Amino acid sequence: MKYARLTKEQFDELHAEFASFLATQAIDKAEWDSLKINKPEVAEQELDVFSDLIWEGVLSRAEFLEHFSKNHIFLFQCFETHVQSIVLKSMVPETDFLTKDGLQWLSDNMFTETIEMKVGKKVFTEDRNASIFELIQQGAFLSDGQLFKQINTILES
Repeated sequence: MKYARLTKEQFDELHAEFASFLATQAIDKAEWDSLKINKPEVAEQELDVFSDLIWEGVLSRAEFLEHFSKNHIFLFQCFETHVQSIVLKSMVPETDFLTKDGLQWLSDNMFTETIEMKVGKKVFTEDRNASIFELIQQGAFLSDGQLFKQINTILES
């Protein structure tokens, strides 16, 4: 398995897509029910293959990621060969970017000495999608990129 198996909730959301996937394998509902009982290892393999297909599609379309922690915000824009990053660090230890107050504080103090801002670029040394998946496993999530774009526009001007 290249990525990770989808959760039960994700499978529930993708029920129709999973049924279509099984149909492409010539597996109908009765056969699927039989596989789960009589050949659970084959059923497990089907779940894994489907999970990887879904992840591959999601990761291929991924453009922006965000990762928030108490004192840091990591913003990423993913390109074909590299990822661009903006890292915001609070120099005030009490700040908590995981709260609404912390984000308001960031807004009020964005371009002061209390926020350290670093911009970076990292070339993908391995598979692009695997690199993005690694960021997600570390706590990043897909985003619309609004925060990245706003800060990047200000930095470029």
